[in-house]
Amino acid sequence: MSIKILITRTVSQENAKDILRLFKEMRSLATDQDGYISGETLKSSDRPDVYLIISTWESADDWGNWLKNKKRQEIQAKIDALLGGKTSYEMFQYGLRE
Repeated sequence: MSIKILITRTVSQENAKDILRLFKEMRSLATDQDGYISGETLKSSDRPDVYLIISTWESADDWGNWLKNKKRQEIQAKIDALLGGKTSYEMFQYGLRE
């Protein structure tokens, strides 16, 4: 069953250029990862320093494998350093099943 991962990040104006470059680098790397379906980056209209990244994966296992990818971890470390903290993720499934 496919899943969606939601990541919300607050990016300071002085780090925005570097962070956006890293977001693009991460997305480019993800497109070659098994199980990756799609991704998008949204910027808040109300709070221009807030970004929402949504990625879709074929399975939770595919997402887990992506989290273990060494190149992804290197980029993530740079993002976390610029943001001043660890990134947290939320996983959502499709459907209304019990």
